[in-house]
This record gives sequence, C-alpha cells and structure tokens, in this order.
Amino acid sequence: MSASDESLALTATDLRMATFRLARRLRCARAADSMSDAQLAVLADLRMNGRRTISTLAVRERVTAPSMTSTINGLEEQGFVVRTPDEEDRRRVQVDITDAGIELVVETIRRRDELLADMLREVEYTEAELTTLREASALMRRVVER
Repeated sequence: MSASDESLALTATDLRMATFRLARRLRCARAADSMSDAQLAVLADLRMNGRRTISTLAVRERVTAPSMTSTINGLEEQGFVVRTPDEEDRRRVQVDITDAGIELVVETIRRRDELLADMLREVEYTEAELTTLREASALMRRVVER
C-alpha cells in the first residue's frame, strides 16, 4: 500500500529539516579546514569508485564540466589527485586519488563518525531506537541512491 500524498509531504519536511541540521553539524568535522564540501565529495567518490573522468565526476556531483575541472585543479595542486591520460582515448583524462587524498577522506570520515556517535551518546538512545535509526538510514540511502 502506498503512502498518501499528505503523509509523503509531512515526511519530506521532517526529513529535510533533520538531515539539513545534521549535515550542517557534521560538515564542521573535517581533516582539512581549507577543504570545501565539493572537494571532499569528489575525493570520497574517487576513493569509493576508483579512477573517473572529469565528465563522469561532474555528472555524479551535478555540476558543469568546467566547474569540476576547477575543483580537480585545486585538488591536484594540493596533491590529493593526479591526472593520467586515458589509455583508450588520449583526449580524455582520468583522475585518480593519491594516498594523501585517501588519508584525508579516511580521517574526515573518522572525525564525522566520532562526532555523530558522541551526539547519539548524548541523547542516550536505547538499543531498539538505535536499530530504528539504522533501519531509517537504509531507507534514506534508497532515496539518495536512485
């Protein structure tokens, strides 16, 4: 049975407000203060999915190719990514994350997970409530992974 339009609208409002506030708090925890959220997102994508073209990264992050080129330029200057010519098409460039980029992503994830665990600890959730939160996170991933 499908949810009603009113129920979907109320849920959308509640989720938007909660995720916005949570994301804002978590964004403060990062391994490099000078790193933008866009740059961290690109590094995280490269760490998870491996080598990508600039156009693929742009589509994934929903930005223009020139904007992604600018982001990659900044990451390359800091030593977090390297560009290599595509083996099949020399006109294309592949972007790879460096060890320094991987370390930055891992440390940022560690800090954010630690912050969120501390936040959860302060509320003193029961095991049942934590199970509900894990189940809700799986449902939210279904929304964003479409």
